[in-house]
Parts: sequence; C-alpha cells; structure tokens
Amino acid sequence: MRLAVLLNELLTPERVRVPLRGGSKQDLLQELVALLHDQGAVADAEGVLASVRQREELLSTGVGSGVAIPHGKSNSVPELVMAAGVTREPVDFDSLDGQPVRLMFLLVGPENAAGQHVKALSRISRMVRRDGFRERLVAAQSADEFMALLAEAEAL
Repeated sequence: MRLAVLLNELLTPERVRVPLRGGSKQDLLQELVALLHDQGAVADAEGVLASVRQREELLSTGVGSGVAIPHGKSNSVPELVMAAGVTREPVDFDSLDGQPVRLMFLLVGPENAAGQHVKALSRISRMVRRDGFRERLVAAQSADEFMALLAEAEAL
C-alpha cells in the first residue's frame, strides 16, 4: 500500500465549487456534502452530514488563516472522498483563531480508513499553511484553476 495520500486523487473538478454559495457554517457543510452526493461519492448524504456536524460540535474544524477542514467518518462511504471550495465572502466558522473562513476542504471516509484520513488531513494542513499557496487557492476563479494549483503544489 502506498504511503502518500495525494489530494488531487481524492478531489475532482466536479467536487470543487468556486464560489461556494452558502452564507453560514451549516449551509457550507450541507453544500459540500451535497456536492459529494450529487457526484455519487456519498450515498447517505443525511448520515454523512450528521457525522460531519457531530465532529464539528467537538471542536471547530476552522483551523485558522481563513481555512476550514470539516471531516467525518461514515461507513456509508466506501472510501475516502473529498470536496472543496472557496466562498465569495468570508463566513463565520467559529474558527480556532476567530477569523472567518474562505477556503474549505471536506473529507469523509469509512471508519476503517482512519490512517488515510489522518494523512489527508495532515497534507491539507501542511499545504494551506503556506501563505502564498493559500492566497492563490482563495483567488481561484474556477474549479479547474483550483485543481491546477493543487496539482502544482503536490508536484513540489
């Protein structure tokens, strides 16, 4: 089994929305789960959304610097899947640093994919810590541009 988890293998342009339409934390969570559901990556949208919301109640996944990485586990999802997007305006997300969010990555996987799940969360966190890269993602004008930036960053 390969050790690296590449984000551009978990994400497709169809699972990226630029801009996200939601104006609240709950709307954004629902929108990202719906994006996965509409692409056939998630069968039980309600169950996945409940899992993500339950995780969010423990501690906000607004990790700071305008980034949120909501995630959850559900055995209704056969493998680790991801959706992402950029909001037009900053949205309050109860972030750890108190700042609103513009950049979101939703990660959902089955209980037995915990290792991959942690690796993907870690990879996202490392990538978005780079100021220039994060700002370029937020400035993306389309899902294709977002994906190209991600692929470029992963090739480094």
